Amino acid sequence: MQDQYRTVARAGVHESEINRSRFLCSLAPAATEEEAQAFVARIRREHPTATHNCYAYVVGADASVQKASDDGEPGGTAGVPMLQMLLRREVRYTAAVVTRYYGGVKLGAGGLIRAYGGAVGEALDALGTVTRRRFRILAVTVDHQRAGKLENDLRATGRTVRDATYGDAVRIEIGLPDAEVGAFTAWLADATAGTAVLEIGGEAYGDA
Repeated sequence: MQDQYRTVARAGVHESEINRSRFLCSLAPAATEEEAQAFVARIRREHPTATHNCYAYVVGADASVQKASDDGEPGGTAGVPMLQMLLRREVRYTAAVVTRYYGGVKLGAGGLIRAYGGAVGEALDALGTVTRRRFRILAVTVDHQRAGKLENDLRATGRTVRDATYGDAVRIEIGLPDAEVGAFTAWLADATAGTAVLEIGGEAYGDA
């Protein structure tokens, strides 16, 4: 798994004008290829009279799913430069649609490549990106007497409490980079006088 990746901070649209053609770049997070395709379909429905609705998306922290479409523009002048911009910026789990309303002036192949790739780059700058970092999910089970102090100690040492479940005992879930698990295990034993039970779970991604 990748240690980290970037994704678009929020869904949104950025507009630019080049030689009287309007370029609207719509960006959105997409957790799956189905979400990316649904986003593309929605933007196309919103702009049925546009000259072109070109798209690119990257899904997977390792960019395992990559798709691009020129939607009628000359081959390789729209979708591919859009996709390349996403990859160059190390952006993942993101779908981009660039809607073009033709303004009467032809841009040529080089101009189209710059326009479509640039539209995605400008939209990423305008909407911002966030970094997601890989971490290990840990579950700590303690008695009620120690739970409150332990939660406070976790937060005081900069460890994010993802979830807390109260039953016969208290189960607290946190996320840590793999490299910190050993030190945390020793810290937890000391902080709870060895009474806590630690479960080491799977991996996930979260805000860096």
